[in-house]
Amino acid sequence: MSAVQPISMQLRASDPEGFAKALGASFARYGFAIVSDHGLPPALVDAAWARTKEFFALPEGTKRRYHVPGGKGQRGYTPFGTEAAKGAARVDLKEFWHIGRELPPGHPARAIMPDNLWPNEVESFRRDLYGLFESLDALGSKLLASVARYLDLPGDYFDAAIKDGNSILRLLHYPPPAPGAEGMRAAAHEDINALTLLLGAEEAGLQLLDRDGRWLDVDPPEGAVVVNIGDMLQRLTNHVLPSTSHRVVNPSAARAHLPRYSIPFFLHFAPDFLIDALPSCVSAANPKRYPPITAHDYLEERLREIRLT
Repeated sequence: MSAVQPISMQLRASDPEGFAKALGASFARYGFAIVSDHGLPPALVDAAWARTKEFFALPEGTKRRYHVPGGKGQRGYTPFGTEAAKGAARVDLKEFWHIGRELPPGHPARAIMPDNLWPNEVESFRRDLYGLFESLDALGSKLLASVARYLDLPGDYFDAAIKDGNSILRLLHYPPPAPGAEGMRAAAHEDINALTLLLGAEEAGLQLLDRDGRWLDVDPPEGAVVVNIGDMLQRLTNHVLPSTSHRVVNPSAARAHLPRYSIPFFLHFAPDFLIDALPSCVSAANPKRYPPITAHDYLEERLREIRLT
């Protein structure tokens, strides 16, 4: 049984205040929430899973054609054993693909938000995965509006902050670990961004670090979305909403022959958004912890720490 209990988006429609309180309370307690009845089209989600598995089944040489040297892993393919958790001695046992926001010609953020890559070998990859990007982007906006309500801010407070935000859809593949493999599928880490929306994986393994030092399983019901606070939102709220350490542990011996796939959506602020502690989140008991920093500068700092720069 998962430590975090689901909250239905139907409550948001019938009782926006009640939903905001339930969502915020789960975030304040765990840094995580599980959201059901979220409205993501099941056919689109199924198609995204299928395209993800088709891509990672391609030959290694084919996948590597979509790797961008010097691209900081922000678009296209990042090979197995590249990324590491901040401060970790070993790399994670995973490979992934990144899709970002598509911007119109002449947009000022195009210099730091590159064009997407699309694998020609997987039919309808662009249609299905960018469709999922847009659906998760819209869902994330709704959830942030409820976070704003929980923080006694206007419901549209985050609209400008995330407009044209540098958000990322990540397709993750954890192959069956080799016998005696060192490292973990994903070592303990906190996410960089504002809010992460994660489509549930077929294989278990996601755990969060509770306040008492215990690792708790996060096991959402089928079809639900796991949502967690990222470091940018933790910084903006001066730790009122915590970015909780989490990891993906290696499988048991009985399931070690199985791969694991997951699809997180990392909702980012716009590159020029200034992350500065909200005045309502600063007090004598909770003094301001950090100086202001733009979302882009913070992202660059963190990409260096996880070995993508």
